[in-house]
Amino acid sequence: MTEHSSPLPTSQRESATFDRHTIAEIHRAADTGIYDIRGFGAKRAVPNFDDLLCLGASMSRYPLEGYRERCATDVWLGTRNAKKPLHIKIPVTIAGMSFGALSAQAKESLGRGASQMGTLTTTGDGGMTDEERGQTDLLVYQLLPSRYGMNPDHLRAADALEIVLGQGAKPGGGGMLMGQKISDRVAQMRTLPQGIDQRSPCRHPDWTGPDDLAIKIEELREITDWQKPIFVKIGATRTYYDVKLAVKAGADAIVLDGMQGGTAATQEVFIEHIGIPLLAAIPQAVQALQEMGVHRQVQLVVSGGIRNGADVAKALALGADCTSIGVGALIALGCNHPHWDEDYRRLGSAAGFFDDYQDGTDPAGITTQDPQLTSRLDPVRGGRRLANYLRVLTMEAQTIARACGKSHVQNLEPEDLVALSVEAAAMARVPLAGTEWVPGTKAHE
Repeated sequence: MTEHSSPLPTSQRESATFDRHTIAEIHRAADTGIYDIRGFGAKRAVPNFDDLLCLGASMSRYPLEGYRERCATDVWLGTRNAKKPLHIKIPVTIAGMSFGALSAQAKESLGRGASQMGTLTTTGDGGMTDEERGQTDLLVYQLLPSRYGMNPDHLRAADALEIVLGQGAKPGGGGMLMGQKISDRVAQMRTLPQGIDQRSPCRHPDWTGPDDLAIKIEELREITDWQKPIFVKIGATRTYYDVKLAVKAGADAIVLDGMQGGTAATQEVFIEHIGIPLLAAIPQAVQALQEMGVHRQVQLVVSGGIRNGADVAKALALGADCTSIGVGALIALGCNHPHWDEDYRRLGSAAGFFDDYQDGTDPAGITTQDPQLTSRLDPVRGGRRLANYLRVLTMEAQTIARACGKSHVQNLEPEDLVALSVEAAAMARVPLAGTEWVPGTKAHE
């Protein structure tokens, strides 16, 4: 029940099918004739990393002494084909979020924070900015279906390339950037008219399948003289088959984005009803890589709802090489901070609930192009806040790894996990806690 709603009379019963939120959405649709658009990811409850527990060591396993015995956190990405694979110091990267969707100050903050912690950040749609490249030691350049802002010189200036085939919040759908966020600079970078809504295509214009993707990867390798790793990003849907096809096409790494990914502003029907949770997607991706004999050779980066070091550790234990954050990074910069609560309330929201990324009215100056609002975000302070958050994520993951007796966070494995529910056990393919039963397998039936 919301803060402002009145209590129900004791004789009344709310419908589970047509609850008050559903009724309000029907009224909104009938009033406006348009679908709802927002960010912040899926709000429905789905099985997630909270449904898994790690098995710390005691007698049958020996833990490492905290902070006294080494637990490494570094990760190599792009070792399969690139002459210059990336070596990052922590198992957390910054996901692709475009200049346009984010302010220039936000992009600079992400670059500063990532560089302070020895990890990478990603451009997103719309091209590369001087602020981002100038403050980022390791920058991944995204190639999206829109081709907005694509520049061969920027391809060469990047440290890796990422071909985006799908995104967790909207697999099968194209990006959206509302006209109020298309400033003069954004319009020039994307070769678009200022102030007009931009809706990106849902698929790349120059290929229709994996054979064409292989040609595109070869083309990008030639442009960059085989120096740069090439990642392929997919939204979590038919993960097992998509991973196999991407590997066959020549990807150096797979970026897998679950349905809890929330930085995209898109139709709510997409956010809540398309895709699968990251918990279910990781084991499918790992299975595909193992069957092809390239697990750990083709790295797996996972994103979509990563919040803390426990999430990072559990994702690695399921077989990922690395994780990536988007919403968590924006929150670290100050999105939904109580400091701006009065401003959020004037917009009809509140701190902790603001999800109208597409409106360009973000009081924190992060998801906006309004100069008065963007000036509120200090990139130096924002970078420090993000670095602090990344540091905590890494230390938390190390703490869990040490407790499980691991000298490297990548040594975590499915054997270190159990599930709290039948659904989570089946999705993650780990035993239900207190049993040896993995639902969906023939063992122990």
